[in-house]
Amino acid sequence: MSKIIATAAIRGAHRMVERAEEALAKAIEEKGKDAKAEYPNTAYYLPIMLLFLGQKVEKLGDLEESLQEARKLLGKVPTDEVWLPYLGETLDSGVATLIAEETIEALKFVDGANPAEGIWLSFTDDSILRMQGIKLVDGRMPGFAAVVGCAPTNQEAVQLVRGLQERNIPVFMAGHANGRAIAEQLAEERIDMNWDTFLVPYGKEITAAVHAANFAARAAMTFGGIEPKGLKEAREILLYNKERVYAFVLALGADSDAPEDQVITDEKYATAAGVINFGFPVISDVNIPEILPTGICQYEHVVANVNLSDIISRAIEVRGLTIKVEKLPIPVPYGAGFEGERVRKEDMYVQFGSKYTDAFELLKMKQMDEVTDGTIEVIGPEIDDMTEGEAYPLGIVVEVAGRNFQEDFESVAERRIHEYISCANGIFHMGQRAIVWARISKNAHEKGFKMKHLGEIIVAKMHSNFSAIIDRVQVKVYTDGDKIKPLLEEARGIYRERDDRISGMTDDDVDEFYSCTLCQSYAPNHVCIVTPQRLGLCGAYTWLDCKASHRIDPHGPNEPVAKGKCLDHTLGQWQKVNDYVAVKSNGNLMKFSAYSMLVDPMTSCGCFECVVGIVPEANGVMIVDRDHQGMTPVGMKFSTLAGQIGGGIQTPGFIGIGKLYISSPKFISAEGGTERIVWMPKALKEEVSDRVNARLRDIGKEDFYDKIATEDDAESPDQLVEFLTKVEHPALNMDPMM
Repeated sequence: MSKIIATAAIRGAHRMVERAEEALAKAIEEKGKDAKAEYPNTAYYLPIMLLFLGQKVEKLGDLEESLQEARKLLGKVPTDEVWLPYLGETLDSGVATLIAEETIEALKFVDGANPAEGIWLSFTDDSILRMQGIKLVDGRMPGFAAVVGCAPTNQEAVQLVRGLQERNIPVFMAGHANGRAIAEQLAEERIDMNWDTFLVPYGKEITAAVHAANFAARAAMTFGGIEPKGLKEAREILLYNKERVYAFVLALGADSDAPEDQVITDEKYATAAGVINFGFPVISDVNIPEILPTGICQYEHVVANVNLSDIISRAIEVRGLTIKVEKLPIPVPYGAGFEGERVRKEDMYVQFGSKYTDAFELLKMKQMDEVTDGTIEVIGPEIDDMTEGEAYPLGIVVEVAGRNFQEDFESVAERRIHEYISCANGIFHMGQRAIVWARISKNAHEKGFKMKHLGEIIVAKMHSNFSAIIDRVQVKVYTDGDKIKPLLEEARGIYRERDDRISGMTDDDVDEFYSCTLCQSYAPNHVCIVTPQRLGLCGAYTWLDCKASHRIDPHGPNEPVAKGKCLDHTLGQWQKVNDYVAVKSNGNLMKFSAYSMLVDPMTSCGCFECVVGIVPEANGVMIVDRDHQGMTPVGMKFSTLAGQIGGGIQTPGFIGIGKLYISSPKFISAEGGTERIVWMPKALKEEVSDRVNARLRDIGKEDFYDKIATEDDAESPDQLVEFLTKVEHPALNMDPMM
């Protein structure tokens, strides 16, 4: 390997460890060894220490041990360029660097401090990790790029991140080149940076790059179910990242006025050595020494002197990714990286819906001779006829025809309209059906975006994603308010009819369920069984979604699973479902209960919306969603609970679920169902109130909703039992759960 890189990395590692030791000594002097050392809302302590050392750091004193171990990994400080024929000592120095950087970053959180300031987001907590998990497993997020430094100009910085967003690759940003950071360049250009836009600025110092590494470590522990205990598990986690988390580092600094050793510093070399342990290669536009032989990484380890215009394609090639960039007939960039982009009022050209105007979207099945494929009509003013800053009505009617299309698929395809439109750069879209809110930015308008392009997006994406069931698509975009009003009333009637039809479907009405193995790319032993009355635990896939998905791709992640002989109707066990689960879980699971959380419950991958957990003292269950960061009555926060049940293992007494399942008649029906719910966070309780109350009316328990405690009523078992006794909660008198 390169003598220069080895020398610089080892030298940089020594400096970083010394810096961490000094910072820790100062913190201990001020706060004491027993002061907490933790990141917020994570079950993985300090993930880098947990990964490499198997150490559960909880207080400042524990970090002394961490840095002692980092010291052991350091070689002698080189006085000259050293020749290392293999990567071993450099990789060890890289691990020491990551431990030191994790220490430095964690110290910023002592005493509950929050280092997130301005554009810098700092540590990514477990709730975001799990929320983004579905994008990891379904391929929308193929990997991530960790960008260190800055681009030569603001315009080139924007072009770079737009190119990554178009490829659906999240961008983690940290460090600077001669005092300039790429996140600062993007901020100057008013680029929206947050997790929704795939642009995540961790911090200006190079130490913040460790947050990309601890994100990758937690991905393996969360979705892969690997529990770090020592060197064996550490190796499994690193191999998991090499084989499943396709990440790479872009080290930028070309055309800087500073010398190269000030642009790519020793500390950056040391950090690069750390991430190479994960199998993540480094690609740079600076003329630094290269490490081209393969070994730890899939292909080259360090590739240098790459033109910025070519750096994305070169990085994708070196990392071994296959990515297809979707080019639609519209004048703005398009990709999942733009899906969460906001258009601020001051950047808005025009808007539609929300509290301002009527707006709706409707997809209808038609006969083949009623649809002229590719036809797009704008009925009412085009955008050039609109006044900047004003709000206009909007109606989008999509008519589809297909030999294999069924009426039940209408709502499945219709729900995708939101995703399709919001993936266009400069177009903001929220909501579905008749609660739509959309904005078109000034920048998109200047680039030539028209109302007709909404139709272009929908036609192209419907054909791309539903080609097996949709043969023809035509779109009518209404901006004439007088014409929208009668159409809106018609649409509302169709929505009600659909809801009545779907809500009446039960598990007993069908002979087959559907599997969902999307998450097996990250959790190899996990299998979701989706039924009409129990959606996938991520909340994104219903039985109808899976049915449509199978029609689209018979060899995809959703397969029909025949029920076969009923083995236990109460638990929800069927012979052929068990047989299927045994095969698809690689022999790790032999039985699955659809309706029980105590007997052979469904496994979880990690991207569930909620955790249901038994509260023995209350003889009931609590439900906590990933957005709740407070304590629960079982003495654990969501992040800790979630860390114990993910990775494809059965954990009797705890299950991951989608929010819609809470109001299902089959919600843990083997254990007593809805009446077992004793606690939920207030925000979640309010979110599901309409559906839960409808369920309660069906069973004649209208007064039950107010008997469910929230964090305002109780956070400990004793407080919970006291509240439940006061309101006469039925769970206290039901048969014991355990």
